[in-house]
Amino acid sequence: MPVVLTRTEGRWILLLAGSLALAPQGLPAEKAPIGTGTGNGRATRPARGFSYRNDQNPEVPWSVHVVTVDRGHPGIELHTAFGDGRRFGMALVSEQIKGLPPGLGVPVAAVNGDFYGDSRRYEGRPRDLQIRAGELVTGPKGNACFWIGPDGQPHMTNLLSGFRVVWPDQTETPLGLNEERSPDAAVLYTAAVGASTRTSGGREFVLERGDDGRWLPLQAGGSYLTKVHVVREAGDSPLDPDSLVLSVGSRLAARLPRLEPGAVLQVITETIPDLKGVQTAIGGGPALVRDGVAMKWSGLQFRHPRTAVGWNRDAIFLVQVDGRQGDLSVGMSFPELAGYLRKLGCDEAMNLDGGGSATCWVLGNVMNNPSEGRERPAANALVVVEKRGPAK
Repeated sequence: MPVVLTRTEGRWILLLAGSLALAPQGLPAEKAPIGTGTGNGRATRPARGFSYRNDQNPEVPWSVHVVTVDRGHPGIELHTAFGDGRRFGMALVSEQIKGLPPGLGVPVAAVNGDFYGDSRRYEGRPRDLQIRAGELVTGPKGNACFWIGPDGQPHMTNLLSGFRVVWPDQTETPLGLNEERSPDAAVLYTAAVGASTRTSGGREFVLERGDDGRWLPLQAGGSYLTKVHVVREAGDSPLDPDSLVLSVGSRLAARLPRLEPGAVLQVITETIPDLKGVQTAIGGGPALVRDGVAMKWSGLQFRHPRTAVGWNRDAIFLVQVDGRQGDLSVGMSFPELAGYLRKLGCDEAMNLDGGGSATCWVLGNVMNNPSEGRERPAANALVVVEKRGPAK
């Protein structure tokens, strides 16, 4: 089925032939007026399971890119990507998708994901929770997060961390995950941060699989019995895909009993709400639509490039708004974006990172006009994947 992408007057236009429909029925794929969503909680279901369209309103002006995913299609899933696919790092969305595990299927569409910190030591670390193909990459920090439950239902709320380590004397200490460690804190590290923990000082316990047999990849809602394999005082312990390191800051270490190799620790990865069994989750915020009602904001609201995810009972929508380009699109404020998502038919919606990071990628091409004139690296991405059929 031929798919042709051309660029004209500063925007990508998607031209399709045959029965492969990448636009809702009655709307041309390359352009549709702003606010033409059904608004009744129903969505047109394209045969392939996903669709793309570019909504435009030249009067504002606005240019909005919408990927619609049919929730009832068995061949489509949502996953997250990050860095080079194995570790943190800033990378283009169009490059991040190449690092997805090949067994997941073929990436067909994507938008940029969560905000990220400015730590040089952990460049590209997402600000909040991320779960990729079931692997717990980062923990929740209290912001709004989006995830797909084990039953296939999408969810959004502010998540809290119950991560902790239980010491041999049954006392407990809260745990961070793959993040900057302070002198008074304990942080668990996996190979997602890179080749080593990148810490300095403190005390580090290189852990190995305990007697219960449960091990990596780390998952949400888990309880792991581990044994201390090596105790290190210098920090910066090496990491590999089968290693787990518990790093304790110097001030906290001074208050803890010394442990020897062979000591048994319990690592708990609870969240509130419980995310046990979740395969896909990503942070963001704020919430834009809840229970079919657009959220409201007070004070001065500014227009910027935006990215968001929303859904109703039939579809999930990945939405990207171009901005900071007076001749094409000025961007949206939060109230405008929430209103647009509601008109699109979203019953729930959440903001993602925006600005120069705002990116919409479809079938091998960046469809939007990034505000900086080119695609900018992002910390992670939300990806639509077409699952491969059984080999014939």
